[in-house]
Amino acid sequence: MKTLVSLCKRRGFIFQSSEIYGGLNSCWDYGPLGILLKKNIESRWWKSMTLRDDIEGLSSSILMHPRVWEASGHVEGFSDPLVDCKKCKGRFREDQVKEKKCPTCGGELTESRQFNLMFRTFMGPVEDQTNQVYLRPETAQGSYVNFLNVQTSLRKKIPFGIAQVGKAFRNEITPGNFIFRTREFEQMEMQYFVSCKEDQKWFDFWKEQRLNWHLALGTTPNRLRFHEHKEQELAHYAKQAFDIQFEFPFGWQELEGIHNRTDFDLKRHQEFSGKNLMYLDEEAKEKFLPYVIETAVGLDRTLLAVLCDAYREEEVKGEKRVVLKFAPHIAPVQVAVFPLLKKEELMQVAQKIREDLSHTYYTQFDSAGSIGRRYRRQDETGTPFCITIDFDSLTDQKVTIRDRDTMEQQRVSFDKIKDVIIGQQTT
Repeated sequence: MKTLVSLCKRRGFIFQSSEIYGGLNSCWDYGPLGILLKKNIESRWWKSMTLRDDIEGLSSSILMHPRVWEASGHVEGFSDPLVDCKKCKGRFREDQVKEKKCPTCGGELTESRQFNLMFRTFMGPVEDQTNQVYLRPETAQGSYVNFLNVQTSLRKKIPFGIAQVGKAFRNEITPGNFIFRTREFEQMEMQYFVSCKEDQKWFDFWKEQRLNWHLALGTTPNRLRFHEHKEQELAHYAKQAFDIQFEFPFGWQELEGIHNRTDFDLKRHQEFSGKNLMYLDEEAKEKFLPYVIETAVGLDRTLLAVLCDAYREEEVKGEKRVVLKFAPHIAPVQVAVFPLLKKEELMQVAQKIREDLSHTYYTQFDSAGSIGRRYRRQDETGTPFCITIDFDSLTDQKVTIRDRDTMEQQRVSFDKIKDVIIGQQTT
């Protein structure tokens, strides 16, 4: 992980937040390449959900009425038991301490106390209890409180889903492992509203769909697995739950959860708001509160999994090559264009080719240093294709395309560049 963190900073993927002030613990900024990778992953998720006829998009507010979080159970139950070390002042979740001693220094621990994970703030000029609001700890509740709005405004019939991507905030006691567990993070969640008679069918459907989505990112299949929540692990609202886990350098950890939340959420919001949230099935002539099949994936965690899975160290002609083998469709930069030398005639042709490709691909122009050094820079940022324009290009109208993974090179005419890139992306 230290090697990966160092690479992420050096190549502009991820920086420590507020670094010039010493940094802010567990907060991270996505650099130029990091935000491109993040947006590519997010875009694939968004399209996989909202290009369907049965799922609509939503962007709900980060600040919501405090009663939302009372109804959801977060105000009362969204907390962890916390212990502190009297000697080194370390702080730990009680369930992560196997003995009654500090895992860091062996010192005596305090008695546990409940620690609510929601960030609180105030809305309005007076900071008192009546003006207290929360930064949302999940995006799901925004979909539940808008269930009726979406259903009636678009005349949706069950089953249908609501998808959204957004920031969430949790005052984690023990954040860590780079961007895996942070206090500010981004979620991609879809709530699928179904009849209680068909909940198992749709649970099984979305379980399979979500695993296939991770595989389509190019993730190594044997680094993904399902973990079923046993009865003692199930959340109070869940009838059934599976995690999709990824094998990180620090062990198998959750990427995504698929949950059968029953009608718990709509029932609670109906009770606390006094608003009738029943769905009318006109064909069956019956009213009911839909069950919810939830798919909830961490965008930051998925990005970290993609980075971990793509990282390679290889030996090439006696030298170490560091390469990020992203699937081409999610690579932050897909094509790099090089003039062989900083000669005006080569620069002009290279810029023209880069401009033409930039309408289709994220591109980068690099004219500094030897070709070998430029290749290594692009390998470290995961660029699948490098195009070199040399003096022969001025007469034969051809370029050299180099493949990141095989390092093989081929001469290709100007008008066939896109065809070659598309062909290699699909193999």
